[in-house]
Amino acid sequence: MEKNIKFPVVDLSKLNGEERDQTMALVDDACQNWGFFELLNHGIPYDLMDNIERMTKEHYKKFMEQKFKEMLRSKNLDTLETEVENVDWESTFFLHHLPQTNLYDIPDMSDEYRAAMKDFGKRLENLAEELLDLLCENLGLEKGYLKKVFSGTKGPTFGTKVSNYPPCPKPEMIKGLRAHTDAGGLILLFQDDKVSGLQLLKDGVWVDVPPLKHSIVINLGDQLEVITNGKYKSIMHRVMTQKEGNRMSIASFYNPGSDAEISPAPSLVEKDSDEYPSFVFDDYMKLYAGVKFQPKEPRFEAMKNVAATTDLNPVATVETF
Repeated sequence: MEKNIKFPVVDLSKLNGEERDQTMALVDDACQNWGFFELLNHGIPYDLMDNIERMTKEHYKKFMEQKFKEMLRSKNLDTLETEVENVDWESTFFLHHLPQTNLYDIPDMSDEYRAAMKDFGKRLENLAEELLDLLCENLGLEKGYLKKVFSGTKGPTFGTKVSNYPPCPKPEMIKGLRAHTDAGGLILLFQDDKVSGLQLLKDGVWVDVPPLKHSIVINLGDQLEVITNGKYKSIMHRVMTQKEGNRMSIASFYNPGSDAEISPAPSLVEKDSDEYPSFVFDDYMKLYAGVKFQPKEPRFEAMKNVAATTDLNPVATVETF
């Protein structure tokens, strides 16, 4: 990271005091110029986070590590003789919270782990909705506007990607997760505070997202860029592999419902300015599933004419919650 770049860190407790205006301005600047910020004092109990980190790492060692090693062998990745650009060095599973949970369908999770993840998911859902209202305030939108847009007729979708990024003998040969922007709405990340790896692209430079203990990293997805007509940005980010340490990542996605109608907020569209497309969220996800690791701009253009989506050469699949 360049020495003069200071990653935005927001102390949420300052919203209740004399520094509210400065804190809101910091959130607004982060959304406009970074697409990321890191939250401290967010209200989620630290002992819950500590327990989830412990159980996630135990679950990986007991149930996921061997499967990961078998995956490497099956894809001839255990030697890494040449650079690999179509596979990620990660072990993952997915939890769905809304509109329906699959928490009790995931094999090999202890009752304690399920209960903790259920509690954590609900707290993150509430935090996401609180943050969306802060964004509404900064944008001059009525309170609840973003949640209402996300809800469609069935309510928002919310899910968690639980990932481990094991040590890699040749980090220069493969990424933990290839560069992409997130398709959805608001992403809340509980990441390892000892093993780094997450980077975002700012002004043409890859910047490390600092691993701070008990923090929640926030980033904006493509839908918020569309709804704000480009005032707020979704940003390319990636995960680098490391020779030492197993990096834990628990990313929760507060996304629009499948039938939510996404379009720029009328008050944020300036006269004679370029306007972002309008579409149904599920249509966007069908496109995104094939082009996750390609730039977002062609996706936005394609959604202006859904019939043009077949020209984008789908190359990948992605969990959409």
